[in-house]
Amino acid sequence: MNLLVKNATIICPQEKALHQKKRDLYIKNGRIEKIAANIDSQKNTPEVSFPNLHLSLGWFDSSVSFGEPGYEERETISNGLKVAAKSGFTDILLNTNTNPIPNTGADLGFLKDKAKNFATRLYPYGSLTVNGKGEALAELFDMKNAGAIAFYDYKTSITNSNLLKIALLYAQNFDGLVCSFPEDRAIRGKGIVHEGEVSTKQGLKGIPSLAEELQIARDLFILEYTGGKLHIPTVSTAGAVKLIADAKKKGLDVTASVAVHNLIATDESLASFDTNFKVKPPLRTKKDATALLKGLQNGTLDFVTTDHSPIDIEEKRIEFDNAVYGSIGLESAFGALQQLCDLETTITHLTKGRERFGIETPKLKEGEPANLTLFNPDTEYEFSKEDMLSKSKNSMFLGQSLKGKVIGVISNGKKQLHD
Repeated sequence: MNLLVKNATIICPQEKALHQKKRDLYIKNGRIEKIAANIDSQKNTPEVSFPNLHLSLGWFDSSVSFGEPGYEERETISNGLKVAAKSGFTDILLNTNTNPIPNTGADLGFLKDKAKNFATRLYPYGSLTVNGKGEALAELFDMKNAGAIAFYDYKTSITNSNLLKIALLYAQNFDGLVCSFPEDRAIRGKGIVHEGEVSTKQGLKGIPSLAEELQIARDLFILEYTGGKLHIPTVSTAGAVKLIADAKKKGLDVTASVAVHNLIATDESLASFDTNFKVKPPLRTKKDATALLKGLQNGTLDFVTTDHSPIDIEEKRIEFDNAVYGSIGLESAFGALQQLCDLETTITHLTKGRERFGIETPKLKEGEPANLTLFNPDTEYEFSKEDMLSKSKNSMFLGQSLKGKVIGVISNGKKQLHD
């Protein structure tokens, strides 16, 4: 693939000589051949030129769900990867909420074969336990050799403390990363939204912050005992941020992510009983959202995720109690984050996280493979179904004003751009 990108403002704080500069980029055979203030048109080379074109390193998302295999009505791998590319993401981690759940190297091989030859690279999680049931460890070493990026029972906490202990000990033999969803199921009970004033007014069963914080405290005690590497996905409470900050001060090898929607939306959004706001972990209070943002800014929380979760309309357009958890987030992530952060900070958040999962961070330098996201940061618009390529349309950002539109990506020797 050969391309000439014209007059792009580069947003890349890591490369001080290029950051905030307008440059042309000549990409030859998928690599950045030349970066200069002006590059003449190349024979038989298509040019990429858009008004107010900006460019950064490709974006990364550590929690993406599609559906295939088993739930193709929600999303397929093929269309999902096109959605990710046109949303600006060049590397995504695929969750284990499929049917069958990926327990073996063969399961991961199927996913990787399906994801070949796309601009966006797919890296699969392997299930931590057999069929995600939390009863026995899955074939972790086999899956690691087959390309599992980490081990995670998606949105399902490990109730057996000894099982988590064994997983953390065993995974150290091959530098494996264990993920533990932060929810004490006994404390959660039959709760479906954040326990507080709003849930009481709405007559909805609540999930107290204690359910998340108690589980995290237990996991961190076990990590301190075993050593190893632990990742806590999608934290949602102020108390969780403090627990993780204290653990890092002790030197524990722990990271944590936060979903974009938990930074922006709160349980006040539940007033309409719109099931697109039913997510797991639940939307919490303004105080929690503020603490999460502060934790992200000071490094306690390591990176953001869209926590993209397509759910078909039949599972969303029903009574709130019975609706399936989840909101799609890939297509709204950039515009939503810019509600909270300036452009440079937004791009920094969207490009962080690869190192934790053993994925090489791309470089914006001559001679390096092109791994780039193209966007216009100033476009303001109302997010609608027409803006979505996802098969499922369950977004909590529908109808909201967003700032910033993605043009697409140049990555993996391919380009995927909006028309």
